[in-house]
Amino acid sequence: MNIIEQLEAEQAVKLLAGKTIPPFQPGDTVIVNVKVTEGERTRVQAYEGVCIARNGGGINESFTVRKISYGEGVERVFPVYSPNIESIKLVRRGKVRRAKLYYLRDRAASRHVSRKKWNHPPPRPRGRLPRKRPRQPPRQKRLLPPPNKPSRSMLRPRLWACFR
Repeated sequence: MNIIEQLEAEQAVKLLAGKTIPPFQPGDTVIVNVKVTEGERTRVQAYEGVCIARNGGGINESFTVRKISYGEGVERVFPVYSPNIESIKLVRRGKVRRAKLYYLRDRAASRHVSRKKWNHPPPRPRGRLPRKRPRQPPRQKRLLPPPNKPSRSMLRPRLWACFR
């Protein structure tokens, strides 16, 4: 271990004084309690979402959490050793096969919340999609005209005769 790594390890221990960070990975649902300063007051705000990435290493490590707020996707990047993070709580484990879950940005909000485990992104359609034809009402059976009335085909020659 060189000098820089030793210094980073010492700083990480100082920053984590009294705090525990659970071992989480991309795909897990976490609650991050963040200290928010509004004017002179400070309060703790909970940010719950799916961890979609972990970046960096050592004291510079960070993670990205994505949540759906009022139907809109919101992402936020948190440094792991930030003094503004009060605690991190692991809510649910997710089974994924990727380190970066950026494909969740394209997913619909309802699927985002309802599914617990993601294996891979959905297949993308190749080429032109088939055009949907509008549904037509069912054909009605042709009824024969009553015998005392002439049919349309019989009336047609008389109608055109007046225009000649």
